[in-house]
Amino acid sequence: MINWKRNLFFVWLSQILSLAGFGSVIPFIPLYMRNVLGVMDDGERGLWVSAFYFGGQLSFCISMPIWGSLADRFGRRVMLLRANLVTALLFPLMAYVPNVFYLVLVRFVMSIFSGTVNAAQTLVGSTTPEEHQGFALGALSSALWSGNMIGYMIGGVVVDHFGYSPAFFTGAAMLLAAGLLVLFFVEDDFVACPRPVSLPVRKKRKRSFSIRQIFPRFGHVIWTILFLFIFLGFVRKFDDPFVAIQVELIHGPERAAFWTGVICAGAAISGVFSGVVLGWLCDRFSAEKIAVPATLLSGLLMIPQGFAGNLWVFGGARFLNYFFAGGLDPVFLTLMSRVTPPEKRGSVFGWGASAKVSGSLFSSLLGGVIIYHLGVRWIFYAGGIFMLLLIPVLCLLPRMLRNSHH
Repeated sequence: MINWKRNLFFVWLSQILSLAGFGSVIPFIPLYMRNVLGVMDDGERGLWVSAFYFGGQLSFCISMPIWGSLADRFGRRVMLLRANLVTALLFPLMAYVPNVFYLVLVRFVMSIFSGTVNAAQTLVGSTTPEEHQGFALGALSSALWSGNMIGYMIGGVVVDHFGYSPAFFTGAAMLLAAGLLVLFFVEDDFVACPRPVSLPVRKKRKRSFSIRQIFPRFGHVIWTILFLFIFLGFVRKFDDPFVAIQVELIHGPERAAFWTGVICAGAAISGVFSGVVLGWLCDRFSAEKIAVPATLLSGLLMIPQGFAGNLWVFGGARFLNYFFAGGLDPVFLTLMSRVTPPEKRGSVFGWGASAKVSGSLFSSLLGGVIIYHLGVRWIFYAGGIFMLLLIPVLCLLPRMLRNSHH
């Protein structure tokens, strides 16, 4: 029998390394486009930043349900290995692109094989007792924030002192280390085929490649939660691609990478505590009692980020914003896990990740239009408004929970 606490610890540690790998480069892409690839106009650069995030999210959105379905066939651990090791091999290619178009193309291909967060959530959700899943998924959320924090700081320092190419290789090394941790220390209790190989098994294997397996029937409660994931993905990632541009606007281009790393790391620190605290509360109180006030405060704190005249105001508002916004992921994931049969969690979590990223697709497109026509400050104003619009949707949670027991 798997020791779920030990498994959780090593998956948590691997997630810190994975997210640190991504965080060491991704927030600085707008600066990379200007300083290395020569995209100088802010409006044009905003569009390319949107294309960079849109391309990655599009391929991620398409591939995640397929990887989730394969996780239900071959196990969750192998999916986590795939996400870490293949991404580690592709990551350094971004350092050699000749122009911004190829940068977007590499991002598109790399995101097909990524998805370490979803793979880790699926593995932990499948090997953790149900009464501890809120804590376990909240702990994984804290790994996301703490990993980002480490990556932002490392990336900011590396870019500031050594340039962008070493930052890409640093990120790849951390992703490789995360994969090796999973390879040697993480277990999965998945059983691929409990019955002897026979004609019925062959029929089942053939059926697993059908359209119905990729688009399964989950029931109206799960599909409703997936709709909420779409909205959550839209509002949560609306401003992230443009933080570096806002730092440049407030502070100027000098050491913009360093200060972007500091502000992003500070926000991630608040997310560390938020994921654990609010994930723990999910095991004791109803989800809507946590989600509604957290969403309200998170939305309101977007506004001062938009009109900030110095980095103290911008960084402080972002720190508080991330504390309340960081609690939404474990709330939704715990709700998803509790209404999903264990044998379907791989597929459902894959669709959950895809739904959240599909929301991010729309936010990337709209963000590019807003920054091109109105400027970067309006990214934060619009993000706050959209976050507040999530509150009426969250009022559906009590009805969903009641329906799940019928």
